[in-house]
Amino acid sequence: MKVFLFDIDGTLMRGAGEQHREALVGGIQEVLGVRTSVDGIPVHGMLDRDILAQMMARAGVEAATIRSALSAAMEAAQRIYPDYCPDLVDKVLPGVREALSEIRELGYPIGLVTGNLSRIGWTKVERAGLKPFFSFGAFAEMGLTRTELMRLAMEQGGAAGRNVTHVGDAPSDVEAARNNGVRMVAVATGLTPASELERLGADVVLTDLSRPVDRLRLIGEDSLAGA
Repeated sequence: MKVFLFDIDGTLMRGAGEQHREALVGGIQEVLGVRTSVDGIPVHGMLDRDILAQMMARAGVEAATIRSALSAAMEAAQRIYPDYCPDLVDKVLPGVREALSEIRELGYPIGLVTGNLSRIGWTKVERAGLKPFFSFGAFAEMGLTRTELMRLAMEQGGAAGRNVTHVGDAPSDVEAARNNGVRMVAVATGLTPASELERLGADVVLTDLSRPVDRLRLIGEDSLAGA
């Protein structure tokens, strides 16, 4: 049985970040009373837990306080986000719905591996109309690195190694896939150009998922032969 794992931001959808950022800001403010910002933080491919820690550090919060406040800030951000998340249907990237539908038709489980906190991630895919495609996921509060999250998702999906395909847009996605021995399909729909994704060692690099032939490459010829 093959398992497919997807990143969210830059892979399934793009432009869903404004309310997400404000939820992180609000989470810290609720817990510490400190106004922060993501300005200057290279958030692409980062885990929310690390973004929150950097936000607090840049606001002058001491390391010991960051450690003690981080769990509460993550929980607060997750409570805040659903109330402000808009409809995200129009943020879904080209070919994504078709690719998910084709994988589901083949009977393969589909999960999430994302730097989003769990309630933020699930809310995004729900508001985008994509939640029915996903049966499990690994999120920022579940591990310290994306490599750990991918390993957890693999366990949830009941597969290992080359039986798993991860679809993502960031260098951190490629790194996690390589660390776990997973087939990596990179889409150049985020901030990283295709040439860089190729250099980093992705198995397949696609401009996007709009073309049927590229969706077949994502699924894999061996998958189609056995369908």
